[in-house]
Amino acid sequence: MKLAIQIPCYNEEETLPQTLDDLPRPEQINGVDEIVVVIIDDGCSDRTVEVAREWGLRNHVEMAIARHTRNRGLAAAFQTGLNTCLFMDADIIVNTDADNQYPGQTIPELVQPIVLRQADMVIGDRQTDLIEHFSPIKKKFQRWGSMAVRIFSGSKVPDAVSGFRAFSRETALALNVVTRYTYTVETIFQASKKNLAITSIPIFTNPVTRESRLVKGIWNYVKRMGATIVRIYAMHEPLKAFFYFSLPFFLIGVLVVGRFLWFSVTEHNGSIGHIQSLLLGSASLIIGFLIMLFGLIADLISNNRRLVEDTLFRVKKMELELDKQKNREFVLLDEIKQLRADLGFPKNTLPVSPPSPNGNGNGHSASRLNPKPGANPSIKKIEEIEVEAVKE
Repeated sequence: MKLAIQIPCYNEEETLPQTLDDLPRPEQINGVDEIVVVIIDDGCSDRTVEVAREWGLRNHVEMAIARHTRNRGLAAAFQTGLNTCLFMDADIIVNTDADNQYPGQTIPELVQPIVLRQADMVIGDRQTDLIEHFSPIKKKFQRWGSMAVRIFSGSKVPDAVSGFRAFSRETALALNVVTRYTYTVETIFQASKKNLAITSIPIFTNPVTRESRLVKGIWNYVKRMGATIVRIYAMHEPLKAFFYFSLPFFLIGVLVVGRFLWFSVTEHNGSIGHIQSLLLGSASLIIGFLIMLFGLIADLISNNRRLVEDTLFRVKKMELELDKQKNREFVLLDEIKQLRADLGFPKNTLPVSPPSPNGNGNGHSASRLNPKPGANPSIKKIEEIEVEAVKE
């Protein structure tokens, strides 16, 4: 079983070596035979890539470096890491941070539920109430935020924003991050709505090495995370979300129209009064009805989205299998050429042509995975992302 450890990086040359040094070796993880480290260069302007490459060569660890030409943010770097790990035929994927916040020595415990087929996603619970450098107000917001995610997603994750997590291969194929701020909450929602098994294990955190780049202030973080939760909930449960939005308008409309009807029955002065209540109540009921109508339309769109996600899952799986097949074909061709050479056949007789590219335009054709003569053989393309293989 192959484990890929992905580390999104943005100018992490100082903290990355310690993060890499804490990573376990294959013999330390039950059920894992091979480990590959995937570094995601999210537009770094320092020596992060050089530090990672030197560490990989010095420690004889298989490594891949995926590069963004500019900084795209944590969510995009996370998705690029998943795509790269899947391309490298990983059975289990672990995501951790480059600032050494999460303990690499607990990775064996993190992946065990997946190795034993007891879970599809495992999240490290930082036990935020015990973190000393968290202020009391930050601890409360962390607790309230995780509770909101549990309520709206239907999961039982105690630490929803922890980035220390492990995924099975099938789970990674099924995840599609569309938000730009952070992947943590969205992946929990997606996994829960797809009925995947999610579990958590308690972990500790290392001392702080630098200030968080994602959290630029408590209130800014609460505002953006709250908007993310609402947006993701509306995307996955649109009918419920729009019903909740329309409920206050329905309640106001019913109460105000009821007031108008009450006075119309009880007052016998021969005239119709309180017409303002009728107008206000009618307008509120119409607004509530329109919001519910939007909810029905959004629900139909959500059904189409699920069909598209299922199709995308199957397409990605087929592309990866096709890539593996083409790589096997190239290996077989090399063996045939070597065998012909050993038998003394002339090179120009009965040439064996390499398999033609599949031409699917998605970055997985043979022409893109196998560079032309003269090109750097360690550089490959995955969906327009350059990936460098670091080997001895």
